[in-house]
Amino acid sequence: MTADAIRHLVIVLGDQLDLQAAGLDGFDPKKDCIWMAEVKHESTHVPSSKQRIAVFLAAMRHFAKELRTRGWPMDYIMLDHSPHESTLGEALKQAIKKHQPAKLIMTAPGDWRVLQELRGVAESSQIPLEIREDRHFFSTVRDFAEHARGRKQLRLEYWYRELREKTAILMKDGKPVGGQWNFDQENRGAFGKEGPGVLPKPLRFKPDAITCEVIDMVNTVFADQPGSVSASAEGFGWPVTRKEALKALEDFIKHRLALFGTYQDAMWTGEPWLYHAHIASALNLKLLSAKEVVSAAEMAFKAGAAPLAAVEGFIRQILGWREYVRGIYWLNMPEYLERNALKAQHTLPDFFWTGETEMTCLRESIQQTLRTGYAHHIQRLMVTGLYTLLAGIHPKAVHEWYLSVYVDAVEWVELPNVLGMSQYADGGVMASKPYAASGKYIDRMSNYCKHCRFNPATSTGVDACPITTLYWDFLMRHEALLAKNPRMVMQIKNLGRLSAENRHAIQAQARQHRQKPQ
Repeated sequence: MTADAIRHLVIVLGDQLDLQAAGLDGFDPKKDCIWMAEVKHESTHVPSSKQRIAVFLAAMRHFAKELRTRGWPMDYIMLDHSPHESTLGEALKQAIKKHQPAKLIMTAPGDWRVLQELRGVAESSQIPLEIREDRHFFSTVRDFAEHARGRKQLRLEYWYRELREKTAILMKDGKPVGGQWNFDQENRGAFGKEGPGVLPKPLRFKPDAITCEVIDMVNTVFADQPGSVSASAEGFGWPVTRKEALKALEDFIKHRLALFGTYQDAMWTGEPWLYHAHIASALNLKLLSAKEVVSAAEMAFKAGAAPLAAVEGFIRQILGWREYVRGIYWLNMPEYLERNALKAQHTLPDFFWTGETEMTCLRESIQQTLRTGYAHHIQRLMVTGLYTLLAGIHPKAVHEWYLSVYVDAVEWVELPNVLGMSQYADGGVMASKPYAASGKYIDRMSNYCKHCRFNPATSTGVDACPITTLYWDFLMRHEALLAKNPRMVMQIKNLGRLSAENRHAIQAQARQHRQKPQ
């Protein structure tokens, strides 16, 4: 060991920005060093959007600044100064040569790819790597594996109930508050013809000097990548510090939570923010902990500031769904990434990178996404996801698009949501049926169709809604498979009412659309 050698090189990844992370336990500034690295490959292995890159790098640099104020030794590699196409593993090799640590320590990575890459570097360098539990979750991946043992189906509801009982969240005397576990039926409201009315103003954070520096760099180094970002609250307003993340959480609890449940599935032209929380990126970067987010929502219910249906619906997304998709991801990787149960093979249309389409629902959702790095869950599941499911787009291409464009996208949470829930590519591991619907669903939950030249009730002809056309074509393509699914009985029965002539016309129009998406 050289004179410059250290005891522990503590690896902190871009989505582990937590001063209380397990990897930092026992850190000794006299013996140890923290290592963080910005590398281009993390933004190019899928072509990440400018908004997403800016969120990660700005948050990383602010976190590094916070660590330095503690006087903790740090080796921080800035992308501006790293080799042009360096990977995370290559950067770590250089750090090992530089510091000659006796051991590497890190909090468990969220992504399988990153874990394998860093573990491989440690093994090839013959340096011990200690991987510590990520305490940001209510459960561990081993807990979920134990839950899954012997089960034929892994449904969210049972895992959610198990965690509710374990944590006593929204529980009283061993039973769920309100007498039921799930209030989903109360959380499907649309705005109606009058629209959403006066909405709470979104809390956006004006970029400071560090963030402005990142934005300038992103617009230079990643000029050809999707989307846009600029140094203003309108051009970039995401929380990138712990302080900002706490303000975002407080703002949601105070101004949006009460109506979140009712309108969580609603959509409206020109209104990207609505009553959603806008804290997923902060949660996934670990600027917020899941436990403090759930606690804040539960306290709002106890204080009478939000109704039970809204609070339960929100808590289910954090305590239930987020923990569930993490368990599914680690239980099934790496082969999960290659699943394609419906044998979808078509390429992603070019308009997913521009938003230039005549379909108002897709244009609104995609252009909003490229501009802000954000779309709420129904826009993702029942607009962009619905279209790609019905059109038969290869699920891996769909996954890579979602991973690319959203500021809250990290693979462990994004992949199961897209490949499993949205595209049904895992054959029903996550969803009990494909989320297939016609344009009438979008018409019911939004005003998009009122501003569109296509008619959601029509499947053939010049004014036919492509989503409605593709919906019937999807049912025909997979009729034999879907007929075996009890939850698809009504849809298959409706399909059976179509004449042979109508079937042929729909199939011909669907083929025409795929050849030249409008």
